[in-house]
Amino acid sequence: VQLQASGGGPVQAGGSLRLSCTYSGRTFGRYVMAWFRQAPGKEREFVAAIDWRAGTTSYTGSVKGRFTISKNTAENTMYLQMNSLKPEDTAVYYCAADSTLIRSSWPGATAYDYWGQGTLVTVSS
Repeated sequence: VQLQASGGGPVQAGGSLRLSCTYSGRTFGRYVMAWFRQAPGKEREFVAAIDWRAGTTSYTGSVKGRFTISKNTAENTMYLQMNSLKPEDTAVYYCAADSTLIRSSWPGATAYDYWGQGTLVTVSS
């Protein structure tokens, strides 16, 4: 399984970016894909996740109403649309995938077996 994240870059506060994560390799009957982020000097934190089959989603509180996670099943690609960006959103954003998670486990970084390489988002004030 390989995950390829892209779409990061510099943006001013209040602006928008869309991140993409393309999945290739072994496929599972059902799995979850997620976005995490890690700011300098901080732990990796959960941002959002999506059940690939059901389409159900989950977000961390600080991004609710600003970020939207979505998927294109035909292209095996997950997206994170980020609007109203704030300087505190600055981080390296990682995509992750796993086939064994239940919803209550989605926010736990250690539960995911597959990770992309990360893409840097820098929000300036």
